[in-house]
Amino acid sequence: MNARPARGPRTLAIDVGGTVLKAAVLDPAGRPIAPPARVPTPHPATPFATLRALGRLAAAGPPFTRVAVGFPGVVVDGVVYTAVNLHPAWIGVNLARRMERLTGRPTRVANDADVQGLGVVAGRGVELVVTLGTGVGSALFLDGRLVPNLELGHHPFQGGQTYEQMLGDRALKRIGSAAWHSRLRAAVEMLRKTFRPRRLYLGGGNARLVHRGLPAGVTVVSNVAGVLGGIRLWATERPRPRRRRRSPP
Repeated sequence: MNARPARGPRTLAIDVGGTVLKAAVLDPAGRPIAPPARVPTPHPATPFATLRALGRLAAAGPPFTRVAVGFPGVVVDGVVYTAVNLHPAWIGVNLARRMERLTGRPTRVANDADVQGLGVVAGRGVELVVTLGTGVGSALFLDGRLVPNLELGHHPFQGGQTYEQMLGDRALKRIGSAAWHSRLRAAVEMLRKTFRPRRLYLGGGNARLVHRGLPAGVTVVSNVAGVLGGIRLWATERPRPRRRRRSPP
């Protein structure tokens, strides 16, 4: 017999990916009320096309009281600042406001790796999350607190190329899984030496391909965490906007 959903707010948790859009309505304990839904990401992934697809996902599922969105780029106060694997028209879009208009529900938006990290970190010491999918995402936590806007995927890794150029989905398809695994192991060692994390988590759609050769302290986590982290996104306190100081007369 299935457990009855806990009482309290229901969260529509959305994971925006460069390849797939995923959504699930969760009860307060983080349990899906219905099976998660997914549709291909539109191409080109303009705001209009993507929001239309998200609207269909939202309308097809159970009712919800709030929305949490993980987006593949830098997001500050609900506004998109980068969207490398989607469409440049996303830059400057207030995604939180657009989703609130679309669904009629309050919405919080954060980087997708940040949301995935919220779903898996233990909250002790330095923890690093790396997501492997269309691109490469990252999130750094210190005692459970997020260090914002860490875009490691676009930092140099080897031979003048970035982590994303070396480990993104295009590289995987071009060089094959064996060479990709070799690159990933080298990247893991580099990141461990750089950040000295208590634990390093590998997530995202391509993390399913990682089965062996991982050192102690490195864990592969389910891609479902990208959706379940939406509960903890609502549990975190929103930063208060800084007041501007008045210039002296």
